[in-house]
Amino acid sequence: MIYDPSMTAVVVFFLFVGFTVGLSFYLGSKAKSSAGYFAAHGQIPWFINGVAFAGDYLSAASFLGICGMIAAYGYDGFLYSIGYLAGWIVALFVIAEPMKRLGKFTFADALDAKFNSRGIKAAAGISTLIVSVFYLIPQMVGAGVLIQPLLGFPHWVGVVLVGCVVITIVVTAGMVSTTWVQFLKGSLLVVFSTVLVVLVLQQGFRTDRDAFETIGPLSVGLANGEGNLSDASAVAEAAGRSLFEAAGDDAGKDDDGWKEVGNYIRFASAEDTGFDVYKADVREDGLYLMEAQAKTVTGDGVTLIGGLPKGSGENERTLQPVGQLTRLPEEFAAADTDDGTEAGDGEEASEQTGALGPIQFFDVLRRSEVTLWGSDRIAHSDGTVSMVYYQKPTDGSRVLRPGEHPTFAGIRSGRWTDRVNFLSLMLALFCGTASLPHILIRYYTVKDAAAARKSTIVGIASIGFFYVLTLYLGLGAMVSGTLDVTNSNMAAPLLARGISDLLFAIISAIAFTTVLGTVSGLILASSGAVAHDLLGGVMGVNFSEGNQVRVAKIAAVVVGAISILLGILFQNLNVSYLVGWAFSIAASANLPALVMLLFWKRTTAAGIIASVVVGMFSSLGWILLSAETFGKVYGIDPATSPIPFSQPGIVTIPLALLTLVVVSLMTGKSEPASN
Repeated sequence: MIYDPSMTAVVVFFLFVGFTVGLSFYLGSKAKSSAGYFAAHGQIPWFINGVAFAGDYLSAASFLGICGMIAAYGYDGFLYSIGYLAGWIVALFVIAEPMKRLGKFTFADALDAKFNSRGIKAAAGISTLIVSVFYLIPQMVGAGVLIQPLLGFPHWVGVVLVGCVVITIVVTAGMVSTTWVQFLKGSLLVVFSTVLVVLVLQQGFRTDRDAFETIGPLSVGLANGEGNLSDASAVAEAAGRSLFEAAGDDAGKDDDGWKEVGNYIRFASAEDTGFDVYKADVREDGLYLMEAQAKTVTGDGVTLIGGLPKGSGENERTLQPVGQLTRLPEEFAAADTDDGTEAGDGEEASEQTGALGPIQFFDVLRRSEVTLWGSDRIAHSDGTVSMVYYQKPTDGSRVLRPGEHPTFAGIRSGRWTDRVNFLSLMLALFCGTASLPHILIRYYTVKDAAAARKSTIVGIASIGFFYVLTLYLGLGAMVSGTLDVTNSNMAAPLLARGISDLLFAIISAIAFTTVLGTVSGLILASSGAVAHDLLGGVMGVNFSEGNQVRVAKIAAVVVGAISILLGILFQNLNVSYLVGWAFSIAASANLPALVMLLFWKRTTAAGIIASVVVGMFSSLGWILLSAETFGKVYGIDPATSPIPFSQPGIVTIPLALLTLVVVSLMTGKSEPASN
């Protein structure tokens, strides 16, 4: 799709960003000391901190990635929400109060409270950096995704912009400004997402059978019962269309991939420029041709849409928005046309439901038919590559059941590796929340353990309510007719744009501040790990208050620059998928050591160090060698991966726990007990 920036959106966006940066400069005077910079002097009210928890945790993955995954696949995206929320139970009942009692500024403070070990500080500091950087990647990807439709800039400009703004926030005022940014964006995100859901329910559902053409039934072109196009000319004649006659570098492409990969046939467009592509679909009554969309990237980097240059001008094309409902239950069959007159002979009557209740919304969708979209990659002999996006008519009952997304295929799969992969992901999400460094350090911003517990309860309530909203937002976007077929991450903002430009501007600006708040917390955690843990604790550098803050700010700039680079490199991956990496590493490296420190008196410093190191590097290595990483990151055949399933948590979390127990038992006599 080509996004035309809205002046309203631009104005609202810069007002949000300007206010956020101005707040940081105003609060900068309150963060001159280490206690102010890293922990806001422990004076944040528990309710403000609880909403800030939500603002910190409801990241780009929660808002953009989950809504996008639900819009593209259905209920499966909501499983991420369940996993994210369930992890807060661990934070509430296990982590909250002990973290406040044990620590001061960083996660390493709590882990090392009973030992004063440089090894623990080093392991915990490095773990904080690795988890934070992996969590930063999807936030920066989300920032770039937002900037494209909002301001019309390329993806990399959005990544650079959010990086610069966040570095400014962290450098100017540290945890003080970060907390208030997270409080404001958490509040606004929940409020305006609620408004958007109310509007979605008020609009109800509406069919759109004319958005993309389906030709058929045809009784020709079947070489066998599988729907192969044996005679393209006969199919074209039956469809009343002319075959596209490729010329030059495009010659022969129907023979070197189009039919073989996806049973596609290309017709000459009505304007005799470019082509229209259709996918064959065999049904009981004959052959149907469903209109698809094709994007081709040539060897010299030129993007073609349907054989024409990408653009909105003359002799140019762009991919069309998708997301249609093609059938409603019988009780909503319309007798009237869109203009209110009675439908005549041969005229397609529209179908719409009117306003729906929260429960009725799911019931109607369950009995409807939705058009989802799949894709095929076709590599041509001349070096060009085509991505073809095709329609997948799907019963509404299927989008409301788990197991449709490849990541969650294990729910219904007969393969043990698929089932283990699903369980492993959910385990990582459950254990990862209470292990994320930028979440853990927020417990140091309140005055006592009771306030830490109360703020956790407020955070759970805010986060849980928002995750319920994401299910309505994602399913509403699925049938809104506004989706970008190439990028699911923009589902929620594009849904808002289909309702109102002003609402789109507000939702997009809030989503951008969502990225700002989460990235600020991550960079702050990283800078604390560098200045307080690694330089001060491990290397023994004796900083004054001012110098420690100054070094932390320099570290924030460096980490911010790294996150900008990674956000540009990983721009094509779904942000929820990327967040799973960070959760797996955090759950493997941090949680076993922290829980055992709190509940097993025989835990030793050597056991903690070994557990963190083994959990960190085993999970990281597993991810880098997984089939998903081979295919989506390296571009290598996933079948060559040595890893049986992609999610490491079910192996690496117990491995880290076992390592701690074994090493602690072996070294217990040579170290003082941890009590």
